[in-house]
This record gives sequence, C-alpha cells and structure tokens, in this order.
Amino acid sequence: MHDPTPGVGLPPPDALRNPAPSSSPLQRPANPMEERTSHNSETAPWHVRRRFPGLPSQIAYARRFVARQLAASPELTTATLLTSELATNAITHSASGASTGKFEVCVRLAPGWARVEVRDLGNMAEAPRPQHRGPYDTDEHGRGLDLVEALSSKWGTEPRGDGMGRRVWFELMWDCDGDPVAADPD
Repeated sequence: MHDPTPGVGLPPPDALRNPAPSSSPLQRPANPMEERTSHNSETAPWHVRRRFPGLPSQIAYARRFVARQLAASPELTTATLLTSELATNAITHSASGASTGKFEVCVRLAPGWARVEVRDLGNMAEAPRPQHRGPYDTDEHGRGLDLVEALSSKWGTEPRGDGMGRRVWFELMWDCDGDPVAADPD
C-alpha cells in the first residue's frame, strides 16, 4: 500500500549525503561482489574483503583481488598461490561450492606483514590439515595445505565467529624497509 505522506520514515536528505560517523565502519549490507575496506590506524592494520560466488571460475578473481592488495609486496606470488589453494579448498570441500554457495577473502596488511583469510560456509566434520605427501607421490590432489604450511610464516584454521563455517588463513612476513605496502591506500 502506498503511504500518502512523502518522506515519512526516511532519513533527512542531509543524512544521506553526510551520514553520522559511527564506531563501526561497515553499517550497510554488502553487495556480494563489493570490496569493503576498514582501517583504524590506532588499533589494527587495514584490511579489505570481498565475497565471491562458490564457483571454480571465481578462484582466478580471488587471486587477482589479493594481487591488487599486495601489488608492492615481495610476497605477491606466494600470496596469490596460497590464496588459490585456499579458495579451491573452500569450494571443493565445503558448502561454499554448492549452487548458492559463496566464500569470502579478507586481506589484512601492516608493515612487513600480510594475512589472507578465506572464509567458507563449512560442513566438514574435521578441520583442514596438510596431507604431508611424499615427493614421489603422483596423486594430483591433496597438496594445497602442504604448500600453505611450507610457504607461509604461519597458518591456521578456526570456526567463523558467526558459527557459519570456518576461516582458513595464512600469514606472510618480509623485510619492511621502505615498504610501500604498509601505506594506507585511502
């Protein structure tokens, strides 16, 4: 039914142009393909995240997303390779690969340090772990987390805070003398 009183229930026009500051930088719902950036220089490194449909074709987009964030990092190649492995696992081994599934990639940066998280929708009874395959094992699958373990400074897995799946992450560190990655992109 149409409300005959125009503007009732809507914020004043000035509030739309100049929203009031809030303690949380991300108040509105996210478009599934939207990149969201958050930065509080007093407490944490800046981070950006993006959601992707749970399709194999989206793994390349996840790699490119991470590559844009770490473009000036000496660990760019490693970060994109490991992101590809975690995104592949998310759509292969979790509900993220279902017809309406999705996964999210979050990149956190600070001087000489990056953390990449791949958040999936979960559904496996056991947490992901490396297979530790032998060098002569010719199986094409099962090496992704071995690579993550070997190439990252640290990695891990934990349940998501919202209880809707898990987050698998890795951290990379490098010498940060004159590190342009540490600069806030805003």
